[in-house]
Amino acid sequence: MFILRKGLMMSYVLLDDGSRQILRFLFPGDMLGISSAIYHEAPETLCALSDTVVCPFDRATLSAIMQEHPRLSAMILVYSQIERVALTDRLAALGRTSAKARVAALLLDLRNRLRATDKSIDRAFPLGLTQEEIGDATGLTAVHVNRMLRQLEEEGMIAREGGRVTLLDRGALAGAANYVNRYEGLDLRWLPPAR
Repeated sequence: MFILRKGLMMSYVLLDDGSRQILRFLFPGDMLGISSAIYHEAPETLCALSDTVVCPFDRATLSAIMQEHPRLSAMILVYSQIERVALTDRLAALGRTSAKARVAALLLDLRNRLRATDKSIDRAFPLGLTQEEIGDATGLTAVHVNRMLRQLEEEGMIAREGGRVTLLDRGALAGAANYVNRYEGLDLRWLPPAR
């Protein structure tokens, strides 16, 4: 297992027809390969999207850590549940929302995840993804992604320039996406105290 310290990564699966479904984008602080603790073969592939720094974490010590540090064990459970809920949201979006809503939700999610580690990010952020990668994450073609980005621009919700996206109207964008930020408003009062 690893912890992503710097950079942007993605996890994906290749389907029988050769297409790729991006499952999630990974940001500094995210755990990588945690499923290897319970599966012999990784259920997903990890790929760096920028220069990255990852720190190895010996899974053999996981059992000892869980016994000696219950708060840390609980935080791993919290992390896993946040990821599960985020994937549930993505699954629902892929099955039941419009192309515009999927792209809008992805932009909001990217901004919120980047902001978690860089508080200087407010409305503008580096996109760091190709339209093909956005398409593979949202179930759309690159051409359709391009159309949806242009539509969001024409409707005054976003602006794009030099690889950066500016969220001009976050409220309208969130409304169009039916977006819920799953990384805020967490209730962690139940966590065991630190030892």
